[in-house]
Amino acid sequence: MKVEINSAALSDAVAWTTRIIPSRPATPLLAGIRLEAKDGTLNLSAFDYETSARNHIEAGVDEAGVVLVQGKLLADITKSLPSEKTYLSTEGSKITITSGKSTFTMQLMPDNEYPALPELPSTLGQVDAQTFNQAISQAIVAVSREENRPVLTGIKTQIIGEKVIMTSTDRFRLSQASFTWTPQQTETESTLLIRGSLLRDIARSLDEHQNVTLDFNPENPALVGIENAGRASTCQLIDGEFPAVDRLFSDEYPIQAVLSKQDLLDAIKRVALVADHNAPIRMVFSGKEVTLSAGAVDEAQANEVLEVDLDGEDITVAFNPSYLIEGLSAISEPFVRMKMTSAVKAIEFNGQQEADSDESMNYRYLLVPMRFNV
Repeated sequence: MKVEINSAALSDAVAWTTRIIPSRPATPLLAGIRLEAKDGTLNLSAFDYETSARNHIEAGVDEAGVVLVQGKLLADITKSLPSEKTYLSTEGSKITITSGKSTFTMQLMPDNEYPALPELPSTLGQVDAQTFNQAISQAIVAVSREENRPVLTGIKTQIIGEKVIMTSTDRFRLSQASFTWTPQQTETESTLLIRGSLLRDIARSLDEHQNVTLDFNPENPALVGIENAGRASTCQLIDGEFPAVDRLFSDEYPIQAVLSKQDLLDAIKRVALVADHNAPIRMVFSGKEVTLSAGAVDEAQANEVLEVDLDGEDITVAFNPSYLIEGLSAISEPFVRMKMTSAVKAIEFNGQQEADSDESMNYRYLLVPMRFNV
């Protein structure tokens, strides 16, 4: 192999591809990144049996070839290259990386023993990257960190024709984002349980000027593919039954309150400074005001009063402040509507553009209140 390539493009491509390589791979070979040079292109790929990553960049290919090298080490080397151009060349069992006056050599790994990457499934549909990114950032809020319950570490992704609904829950809260997209077939209906950590990683590196394509074959429903700007990832879907959470949303909410989202967030952060770990922050709705408070009588305390447009009877509720902040931060609109039935039942949060407008149902955050001492 002999290749001339832009150093910055190489560094970006290697970093993106090697991000899926586990710190402790199941076999030494899975610590590698596969490089294939041919037809003016350098193709990069990595695989850990559950997740794969494919990337390609333009290159001046003098000699075609395929090699497997240590992925993390190559990532460290390429991000430190000093010159605009980098040259890759192989001889025997070594690859040489030259940039400016810097030269590195790496031992090659046996590429003939590297496992074959799974084929990308057929295209299911596509959506603009900004919409996809926002939906993931909202749906990811309630993903569980309990690895002993794998289904709760995933995002349930329902495709119903032109609508996509992404839902997560950790049993204390529920986060649901929905958007419209362009399906390959208008009658498409599929449900995928995708690892939340994978979707988070993909969202962080999306090219927002390019569409995102979702690949899935209902005849082989174990694998999903996600493509964007020449980059493609595949992931084994989580096997299991996601909880039936839609029934947790109430058909009617007799008590509703509208507040400025930023004012509420700022007040919560200030009041929460005196709250002990996992201690609730209280919200007392009365008339046109809501009083936020935290702390114990014999310790530090904090109170803050905000204006509120309250429709319904007075009510006092309490929340885990971290859960409250995370849910509110995912709302993109400047106002938030809190919809309540009682002080002990789950409360729904929605965003809205104006203080007196209807709420948006594109993002629904459901949070179970905490018990508190009167």
